[in-house]
Amino acid sequence: MNLESKIYIAGHRGLVGSALMRNLRAKGYGNFLTRTHAELDLTNQAAVEAFFEQEKPDYVFLAAAKVGGIHANNTYPAEFIRDNLAIQTNIIHAAYRNGVKRLLFLGSSCIYPKLAPQPMKEEHLLTSELEPTNRPYALAKIAGIEMCWAYNRQYKTQYLAVMPTNLYGPGDNYHPENSHVIPALIRRFHEAKLANAPSVTVWGTGTPKREFLYSEDMADACVYLMKLPDEQFVPLLGQDRNDGLPPLMNIGVGHDLSIRELAEMVAVTVGYQGALEFDPTKPDGTPRKLMDVGRLNGMGWKAATGMQKGLSVAYQDFIASNARS
Repeated sequence: MNLESKIYIAGHRGLVGSALMRNLRAKGYGNFLTRTHAELDLTNQAAVEAFFEQEKPDYVFLAAAKVGGIHANNTYPAEFIRDNLAIQTNIIHAAYRNGVKRLLFLGSSCIYPKLAPQPMKEEHLLTSELEPTNRPYALAKIAGIEMCWAYNRQYKTQYLAVMPTNLYGPGDNYHPENSHVIPALIRRFHEAKLANAPSVTVWGTGTPKREFLYSEDMADACVYLMKLPDEQFVPLLGQDRNDGLPPLMNIGVGHDLSIRELAEMVAVTVGYQGALEFDPTKPDGTPRKLMDVGRLNGMGWKAATGMQKGLSVAYQDFIASNARS
C-alpha cells in the first residue's frame, strides 16, 4: 500500500473509521474514497456494485457496521444480523469483482464463545456456544470471516479479518441507551456530576472483566497489518487450507479489568465524587473477554496507550461533542 493507493474506508465517520482516517493521514496517505450513509447505502447491493465499478479502490477497510451495547443488541436483534450481513456481503463481493488488492474486515471479540478459554486465541472461534445477548451480531461477523476465508481459498483474494477487543476513543457513540460501556459510563457520570447526584447506578454486578483498546491504537494496528509485505501477509489468509486457522488476527492490549474497576476509573476521570451502585437485575454478559494478542505482538506491533490517558482523551471528546450538538 503506497501513498498513491486508492483507499476506501467504509464507515469513515464512526469510531473505527475516523481513527483509520487520522492514522493514514498522519502517515502521508491522502487518496481516500469516502461516502456517507446518505450518499451510499451499504445494504443496497446494486448501489455498492455501482460504487466499486466506478471508483475501483485498491485497498478496502471494512469498518462499517451496525453496532451497540447489550441493550441495543437485545432490542434490535433483527437489524443487527440483517444489516451487518448485507453490508459485509455487498462489500466483500464487490471488492472481489473489481480487483481490490487487499481488504481488512473489522469484526468484534463477541465472535468468540461465551465461555472460551482465557485469553481467547484465534483458534477458539466456533468451538462452543456464543453469548446469547449479542448472538445475531456475532453470527453476522463470523459469517464475514468465513466469507473472507472462502474467497481467499476460491479466488486467491487477500482478505484478512481483524478482531479488535472493546474499543473506545474520539468519535464514539454516547447515546444514553445504545452505546457501549465506556461512552455510556462517561455520559452517566458527567450528567451525575452536573446534577450533583448522590449516586450512579451501573448495570450488572460489576464483576465481569473486559479488555479495552484505544481506537487510535486499533487503527495503527490495522494499518500495520495492511502494509505487511506479501511474505508476512499471505500466510495469514488461509488460501490453501480448508480447515485450521481462519484469516483472523486479534487486536488488543492483552490485559483486562473488572467493570467495577472501570467504573471507578471513569468516575475519577470525569470528576464525579458520588457513590457507585450496581444493579444485579441487569445482564452482565460474558464473564470475561480477554484477547490473546500473542500473534500480533510477535509480528512486531503492541498497543501504546494506557487506560488513564485514553479515558482522558475520550472524556474531552465527549465534552466537545456535547458542545457541538
